Amino acid sequence: MKHNGKTNPPGRVKIMKSFSALMKKKDFHSITTAEIAGNAKVTEGLIYKYFKDKKELLYQVLNEYFFEFLVKIEDRVANEKTCVDKLSVVIFSSLESYADNRVFSKILLLEVRNSLEFFNSCAYGRVRKYAGTILGIIEDGIQKKELKPDTDPYLLRKVILGAIEHACLGEIIFGRELDIEQVSSGIVNIVFNGVKA
Repeated sequence: MKHNGKTNPPGRVKIMKSFSALMKKKDFHSITTAEIAGNAKVTEGLIYKYFKDKKELLYQVLNEYFFEFLVKIEDRVANEKTCVDKLSVVIFSSLESYADNRVFSKILLLEVRNSLEFFNSCAYGRVRKYAGTILGIIEDGIQKKELKPDTDPYLLRKVILGAIEHACLGEIIFGRELDIEQVSSGIVNIVFNGVKA
């Protein structure tokens, strides 16, 4: 685990791992700093050495997960040639990451969106990079005439992001399995081929 390009101190890593483990079983507001410290086998004061408060800890954990998520998507997208193939990879990889890492998806989809502080956090910077990657692929696709010239890139990005999130929200909330392949190909088919008979 890296923090600002440097290796994380062991105490910080323990706290973040402890918090992630608790997030698998509980919601953010019901987790106490005493529980986090007890689970990590550190003093409660050590939490405040590394994090301003519990919310900052939440954003830092999300930041770490989002970093790994972005690396995976960027690596996979680099291997694709067309706009639709790249966006298909983004859709599949996003659903896969949300399904495989329920703490990541729970924090991102359920815990942080209603907090104004989130939009000033380092984690939100990564969210913007992800959204920017999608927008860049769409704009490139329009320029190369792979997508219709009158396509609104911002609206298409909203459609893609909304489809990804809504496709797995119920599964995340209720702990159900997600058929990533089927849902991913379904979204790709509707977005790029349409539904008109």
